[in-house]
Amino acid sequence: MIRELILRGAAVLGVVVMGQTALADEVELPQSMLWGTYDVGSSGYVEASAIADAFGKEYGTRVRIMPSGTSIGRLLPMKTGRVQYGWLANELYFATEAVYDFSTQEWGPQDLRVIAGRPSTFGLAVAGDSGIQTISDLRGKRVPQIKANPSINIKIQAILAFGGLTWDDVEVVEMPSYGAMLTALVDGVVDTVGSTPTAATLYEMESSSHGIAWLPMPHDDAAGWEAVTSVASFFGKASARAGAGLSEEAQSPMVSVRYPMITVYAEADEDEVYNFIKALNETYPIYASATAATPAWDIAGAGVPPADAPFHPGAIRYLKEIGVWTDEADAWNDARLERLYKVQEAWDAAFDAAAEEGLSDKDWPAHWETFRQEMLN
Repeated sequence: MIRELILRGAAVLGVVVMGQTALADEVELPQSMLWGTYDVGSSGYVEASAIADAFGKEYGTRVRIMPSGTSIGRLLPMKTGRVQYGWLANELYFATEAVYDFSTQEWGPQDLRVIAGRPSTFGLAVAGDSGIQTISDLRGKRVPQIKANPSINIKIQAILAFGGLTWDDVEVVEMPSYGAMLTALVDGVVDTVGSTPTAATLYEMESSSHGIAWLPMPHDDAAGWEAVTSVASFFGKASARAGAGLSEEAQSPMVSVRYPMITVYAEADEDEVYNFIKALNETYPIYASATAATPAWDIAGAGVPPADAPFHPGAIRYLKEIGVWTDEADAWNDARLERLYKVQEAWDAAFDAAAEEGLSDKDWPAHWETFRQEMLN
């Protein structure tokens, strides 16, 4: 009964998953764990629940899930040590960069590491009869920006960069929510939206008289992809084949992102992380069919960069053992670690300067932004 409630996204604060068998040989997991996820009903919550159930069946591990609707609500329990593993989205990147919610003096750059992350896709959709065929065709067009949703906005910004555009090159239309943005395309209020292709509202657009199309991001456009990764290093390349207007025969090149990403702090025990990702891989046959998204937890795709933070050494050790981790992955991880250390150095310098100058909390945002610009760009 508990398992059924989990997989249906039961509206409860936390769920305990009980194992049915003895602890399996070679994988050593704690008897109990606490994981933080997005809200009940989110794909991240349901996927975490399915994997928790698999851990319980195979290793006898009890997992309690703590959902939260805010980025601070997901990170704070990790920071205090109450939650051992966070199932995060782009707040992971923002936390390592000390921006948005994490730019306050109480936070700053968080020393976080990825264990694995499910690949997902994201692109810009337009009406099929709009005449808009490329990203650069959006110059002067109505492009949405969602209030208080930097996770979506940074993805749209990166895709605009692929076409040589910035927010200044388009007519920005402010939207109150992600759902409102998608509806705005159906209603003709905006000319494009940024979304995962499987969003339900986009199927409505596909079946309308206008149809739907995805603005292509050809993988061989080196300059375009360099512009994308200059916005944020966690973007990769993907060919989307599932979703509104897409199929095996009608694929579209777009960005790859990770959600959710299983995350720990850097000081997490290497052996514990090693055993966690090993368990994640070895229980894959149990949870792979739990949802439409869980097949993408195949370790060959979920265990490699890019991601929103560097990978943890414990995860890398296991990934090397099974032949998933490559020299290219190592190079990406080294560069991402170097960036994180630079952000930490800039933060320390800004903090020391603020103390010397006696700056108030009110002065901090502008002060930190100045140091970010001077030391990181």
